[in-house]
Amino acid sequence: MSNKEKLAFKKANYILMLAGIGVLTLGFFIMTIDKEDYGFGFFGITLGPIVVMVGFVLEFFAIFHKSKK
Repeated sequence: MSNKEKLAFKKANYILMLAGIGVLTLGFFIMTIDKEDYGFGFFGITLGPIVVMVGFVLEFFAIFHKSKK
């Protein structure tokens, strides 16, 4: 058994995980750019959390994704 067969994740999983981390970072950044007091504007209450949830779904998918080979 080669070293690559022992790894838990394939290359596609790691790419999806990095993309998920990027989306999560973007979501948290979007929440910080809100100009309203305490982040109660559109960016802090609506758009940022939606982007963060998409990032978590992408991370979940990256962990459970099985390659076809």
